[in-house]
Amino acid sequence: MAPPMSASAFLRALKAEGLTVVEVGDWRDHNRNHKGPWGPVHGVMIHHTVTKGSAATVEICRKGYSGLPGPLCHGVITKDGRVHLVGYGRANHAGLGDDDVLRAVIAERSLPPDNEANTDGNRHFYGFECENLGDGEDPWPAAQLEAIEKAAAAVCRHHGWNERSVIGHREWQPGKVDPRGFSMTSMRNRIGDRLG
Repeated sequence: MAPPMSASAFLRALKAEGLTVVEVGDWRDHNRNHKGPWGPVHGVMIHHTVTKGSAATVEICRKGYSGLPGPLCHGVITKDGRVHLVGYGRANHAGLGDDDVLRAVIAERSLPPDNEANTDGNRHFYGFECENLGDGEDPWPAAQLEAIEKAAAAVCRHHGWNERSVIGHREWQPGKVDPRGFSMTSMRNRIGDRLG
């Protein structure tokens, strides 16, 4: 079990991995901590946004929308490969998911099918929303995929986790399809290679 790293350590970890980071507003103190604890943390969750346009995407992920207040993640990875920090602490990104999946992430072993929604993921995962329409046709530029790899690796490196600590939303919560357009298996392989 790991306590979340500090906001400053998170920023340092991302920059040390070679990422271009954009700090958005009061991101260090923008969170949903009044709704419950954040931590212990066990992994990183990757999402797609179903949005178009970097500025609008960052704004939605920071503020949220009717019925789901922001922040909707910790970092927004735009198509140009930049990571926009929009919140830190508990964020509305993971929702309820499968306790068996969480146990597999903690043990860093292969994931079982996600067939339950009984566990609070917002408490246990860092979240990155990635700008993409999620229709299976919107491209994933190389710079963006590299940034996803680096961002996930940065968090794993800090905590001493391996690539099995990184999952897609679709692997956590039944009915979710994100991220769509690339394989989480191939992304984990990339992260594993980066971590050495």
